[in-house]
Amino acid sequence: MQTNHIQNQKANDIIRKCVHCGFCLATCPTYQLLGDELDSPRGRIYLIKSSLENNHFSDESIKHLDRCLTCRSCETTCPSGVEYGHLIDIGREFVEQKRPLWQRVYRHSVRKLLTTPLLFNPIGFIAKHSSKQGKSITPSVGSKKVLLLGGCVQPVLAPNINHSVKNILAKLGYDAIETPQKQCCGAVDQHLSATQEALIKVKANIDSWLDFEVETIISSASGCGLMVKDYPSLFDQSDPYYQKAQAVSGKTQDIAEFLVDKDLNQLNLEKSNISYHEPCTLQHGQKLAGLVNSILQQLGYTPAPVKDSHLCCGSAGTYSIFQPKLSQELKINKLQHLQASNPQMIVTANIGCLMHLQKDTKIPVKHWIELLNG
Repeated sequence: MQTNHIQNQKANDIIRKCVHCGFCLATCPTYQLLGDELDSPRGRIYLIKSSLENNHFSDESIKHLDRCLTCRSCETTCPSGVEYGHLIDIGREFVEQKRPLWQRVYRHSVRKLLTTPLLFNPIGFIAKHSSKQGKSITPSVGSKKVLLLGGCVQPVLAPNINHSVKNILAKLGYDAIETPQKQCCGAVDQHLSATQEALIKVKANIDSWLDFEVETIISSASGCGLMVKDYPSLFDQSDPYYQKAQAVSGKTQDIAEFLVDKDLNQLNLEKSNISYHEPCTLQHGQKLAGLVNSILQQLGYTPAPVKDSHLCCGSAGTYSIFQPKLSQELKINKLQHLQASNPQMIVTANIGCLMHLQKDTKIPVKHWIELLNG
């Protein structure tokens, strides 16, 4: 676990990498909408630096930090390799206690609701996107085992996603062991500045998942996959969990990474005219831009080019809850571009994007993996 001193040193190291070139402004969704320097990565870096130096930090400063989507689009375009996603988490944690009490209570309540199955499941069942489609396929005897991350909200909102993954893997000779819903990856806690609670979940996950002794851990939600791949960054290198976190991170793959070199010709494909939305956590966070598109094209799909495909849809974890106005603007823009080719279906790779986009379009929105279990 990292101490405040280590966190501050890490923040300072990241800040020093920024050369203030401004390349990030052109790809920052909030700067594109608001045109305010303080709603850009460069401006927020200035605010975090100021707060760490014990300078005045106002409610306005917190507002600018909260408006950040943590989409990491700025990281993709940064020539200096600034790890902005890690920096914004440190900055938000530092200012968390400066929030008004009502904000802290509200954020705590949302966090607990989303990460506690007993609380979330009744609401999730009402808001359910889809049910399982088709029978489950039993893996053949002797199939190689892999671990499949279940997720904390996906099993209730869209159970057909991991149902499809398990069926596809069974056809390819793999037995997918799905983790229980209670094993949340910790992303919601981490990004809402509940670092200690995130670490409790992360450590429990690491201990549990290493016990399975599988070679591969698969994620079908790009946001969860990114969090797990980032586990080592949560620990100092002297911490015993650092090496364990590296082991878990090294085994973790998005489902697209796992399937890219497999023979998929035996799968039953749900052919349709599709438009693909690439989640920020996949293209900017995991640096897997274009991977799903390449798989879909190899399978005979022709997703139309999407204007501003590098920009966030506005979901961004809990962003749509805490920043509804900006989130809605981003969603309207994204749907306009996705629907420009008149697709029969919109596909994506993250449960948050899927649920967010589906709210304002009659076109079915699915996880791309569901196409392969038609």
